[in-house]
Amino acid sequence: MSIIGKMQDWPLTVNKVIEHAKINYPRQRVVTRTVEGPIVETNYSEIHDRAKQVSNALKADGIQLEDRVATLAWNTARHMETWFGAMGIGSVLHTINPRLHPDQIAWIANDAEDKVLFVDLTFVPLLEAVKDKFETVKRFVIYCDAAHLPETTLENVVAYEDYIAGQSLDCTWGDFPETTACGLCYTSGTTGNPKGVLYSHRSNVLHTLMTGMTDALGISIHDRVLPVVPMFHANAWGLTFTCPAVGAEMILPGAKMDGESIYEMLDTYQVTTSAAVPTVWLMLLQHLEANDLKLPALDRVVIGGSAVPERILRTFQEKYGVEVGHAWGMTETSPLGTIGSLTPEQMKQDYEHQIASKLKQGRPPFGVEMKITDDDGNDLPRDGKTSGHLLVRGMAIVDTYYKGAGGDGGTVLDEDDWFDTGDVANIDDQGFMQITDRAKDVIKSGGEWISSIDIENFAVGHPKVANAAAIGIYHPKWDERPLLIIQLNEGETATKEDILKQLEGKIAKWWTPDDVAFVDAIPLGATGKINKLALRDMFKDYTLPTA
Repeated sequence: MSIIGKMQDWPLTVNKVIEHAKINYPRQRVVTRTVEGPIVETNYSEIHDRAKQVSNALKADGIQLEDRVATLAWNTARHMETWFGAMGIGSVLHTINPRLHPDQIAWIANDAEDKVLFVDLTFVPLLEAVKDKFETVKRFVIYCDAAHLPETTLENVVAYEDYIAGQSLDCTWGDFPETTACGLCYTSGTTGNPKGVLYSHRSNVLHTLMTGMTDALGISIHDRVLPVVPMFHANAWGLTFTCPAVGAEMILPGAKMDGESIYEMLDTYQVTTSAAVPTVWLMLLQHLEANDLKLPALDRVVIGGSAVPERILRTFQEKYGVEVGHAWGMTETSPLGTIGSLTPEQMKQDYEHQIASKLKQGRPPFGVEMKITDDDGNDLPRDGKTSGHLLVRGMAIVDTYYKGAGGDGGTVLDEDDWFDTGDVANIDDQGFMQITDRAKDVIKSGGEWISSIDIENFAVGHPKVANAAAIGIYHPKWDERPLLIIQLNEGETATKEDILKQLEGKIAKWWTPDDVAFVDAIPLGATGKINKLALRDMFKDYTLPTA
């Protein structure tokens, strides 16, 4: 007979996050660059109260426990209000990525069976293009007031401010089990239709506690945080929960993600911490360098989504005195999986060794376990050299996809509850993990693996290079050989020899690409990552000079 602990059963529901913020950090600001243009300020107390109004507006529309409520929106205070308003009454907040094709947006909304869809002005034309394909959406709420409500062919449309106006602040939140579904986020769908990841209240709260640890995102009430990473990318990496949980102020960029606009928010509001994918930081650094600007308040940037190029890391740290936290995660991990907080042993090493460690994706916080295996599922050593399939499990890791694995039912885990991330990585004896490739992107040459990520990152170190991608091209002798695809900075010229010289001494000689192709633009996917699928299609008939 087991003995049950005599402690309160305090359900881990996300409404407790914003309730805590209202009581303890009521005047901590949430600043938004609105889609309409002006920058406006609110606070956690007002967001809490308006979220209650959202809840009552949704209930008046017939929204019930576990019904799906969708958003197609930027990072704004109104979007936050909708999050907590929908989740508080036990409906499922479904964030849709607007960078997907309109047909995929309609497919996702139908697959999720969304009933109400909140949308920013920017994206109304996207919905109008596929309005006849929505099967379950009965109401469109546009984030604006009546004065800015556009003429639209969408049916049953209302301005957000009118939708919540007059609604009561009296609404019961959290009267359901902590395992109730809370949020729904779909993968970017680069290999077929997107797959839905259905978060629970429990997993989101546990993830919030995990990200708040010092060696994770490490933010506090003293921080002003700019989440450039969108709320439709796995909960803005958890920041939309973590910031109100610890009382950190939030500076929300809205629709403007260019270097000049991001700098304006960083400088005006003395932001201390920010988070984004590498492409955003490239734009910011270019703006800083072109205008001889500084960032005296910024202490730390978190970079994830794809591997951070060494040039970005060094520029932030050496020129601007900004600490870089290199992170890894995915929609299926809520998303934080690792972050590059150095250990005491690494801190004693010289600077170059520290840089080498920071270029890795980092170590998992408590709540995430990981290992690497070979093709047959055998565990591989943690020696920092041997690469294998990266597997994870933990308290906020997917168990199965929404409506089953790929829609056909069943778990996506192995018999020991490990989830195969699809990444190839190595892990060292201090737990530091380094992604060497996506399993589908590994270049297999003569039976050996070549890391496209390493080639790309060293190529981006060339001052004339804006972006770089390496893919495998058929070779009659070696099966595949690398082709390096280069997008130069505007107005620059370079030769194949210039680019290959940049790689000399940095990679194994046999990794050296057999050719270099120059393109006007490297295609990016819906999450800002290089779209290797599109590149492989673009170069499917390419013949290497060595073939």
